[in-house]
Amino acid sequence: MERTLFDKIWDQHVVTDLGSGMNLLHVDRILLHDLSGFRALRALDDAGETVIHPELVVACPDHTVASDPTNPFASETYDRVGDEFRILCQRHKIRHYDVESQEFGILHIIGPELGLTLPGTTLVCGDSHTCTHGGLGSLAWGIGSSELVNVLASQTIIQRKPKRMRVNFEGSLQEGVTPKDMILHLIGQSGVEAGDGFAVEYAGTAIRKLNIEGRLTVCNLSIEMGAKYGMVAPDEKVFDYLRDRKHVPQDEIWDKAVTHWRKLHTDDDAIFEKEVLIEVEDLKPHVTWGTSPEHVIAIDGAVPGLDSTYGEEERLAVSAALDYIGLEPGTPIEGVDIDWVFIGSCTNSRISDLRAAASVIKGRKVVEGVTAWVVPGSAMVKAEAESEGLDKIFIEAGFDWRVPSCSLCVGANGDILSPGERSISTSNRNFVGRQGPGSRTHLASPTMAAAAAITGKITDVRKLV
Repeated sequence: MERTLFDKIWDQHVVTDLGSGMNLLHVDRILLHDLSGFRALRALDDAGETVIHPELVVACPDHTVASDPTNPFASETYDRVGDEFRILCQRHKIRHYDVESQEFGILHIIGPELGLTLPGTTLVCGDSHTCTHGGLGSLAWGIGSSELVNVLASQTIIQRKPKRMRVNFEGSLQEGVTPKDMILHLIGQSGVEAGDGFAVEYAGTAIRKLNIEGRLTVCNLSIEMGAKYGMVAPDEKVFDYLRDRKHVPQDEIWDKAVTHWRKLHTDDDAIFEKEVLIEVEDLKPHVTWGTSPEHVIAIDGAVPGLDSTYGEEERLAVSAALDYIGLEPGTPIEGVDIDWVFIGSCTNSRISDLRAAASVIKGRKVVEGVTAWVVPGSAMVKAEAESEGLDKIFIEAGFDWRVPSCSLCVGANGDILSPGERSISTSNRNFVGRQGPGSRTHLASPTMAAAAAITGKITDVRKLV
């Protein structure tokens, strides 16, 4: 029987079939952060249980660490949980990458860059953007704190096998259009529930042309259209990316691993319950206008009004979004004034993202009145950027060069906007209050964020490059 990439990896991890569509799966890697992971370890202790395979677990306090270079421990949340999280990890013999470590960073950044994320493996974390790791051909998804306790104690998890969806991105991107625009366009076209109950495989010529970091960005936003799983089949680009990274297999084991990974692709006649085709030749830079990632339009578009085709629930949601975001229907999205620029998060804080933003910024200045931050996704990204002089480009332009953290993406670390302030952000969510109470967030790519910093407005970056 012809199988999809997802089927092959899933089937290799089934411990037992529990019936009614439920399987007990083996989990290869567990990532813990300082919110859900901290709670799970506490609950494990309270239950008198231990971590069954601590060597398969990695922890990092990415959510609560502030990005302030002078005091990353400044946040109240880190003050409450940081030390105890470290102690819990030590007690259970779990690798814990603290702020001073050269391996510190956002978990969804350091997993791939350290070779902790491998094709064909199952990986879970108490964070919905765990689907990011699917960009390397891993079956990765976010789970709840109670599930996390059970996985830590048993190295297994009960899951219902989802349906399969394939999204084919075909063609070549124009200059100034990025992987972030690809996935935002898909979410805007399909809606935030389109992937509910599906595992999504991204395929097609446009996906194959992306570098690995671009694929990670696409997979990162899978959850924003309701899909727990987003995947790209591993290929030679993936093998080249992983080769010689710290935790990947070496020597003859590497050769055996690559031989196995080459089999991880969808068979020609495999059937998907849902298929989507997107031609990218005419795709434009995208930016969100409301309070959901599906509230997104091309840069030459206008804020929508209350369309007569909307149902009552949708009309209420759009009306509430317009009220919160402070924009009138029919307003061109290009030209909207901004107060903040944030380049960072597990979506867009990798070295290729910083290079792209710096190429727009170089030789220019952040407009007066705009606060602009760059928050590298890991200590390794920060060091590489500094070795290339990217930090100097940003600093000379007027950006704050920060230290690795989830920072303004989540607002759990003291990095927040003031009520009413408007930001353009490379993160993944523009929910109400996501960047602080009353904050207004527009999602976009790193180059679009850079363009806004220079002009003080949401701007089509293609006019500047």
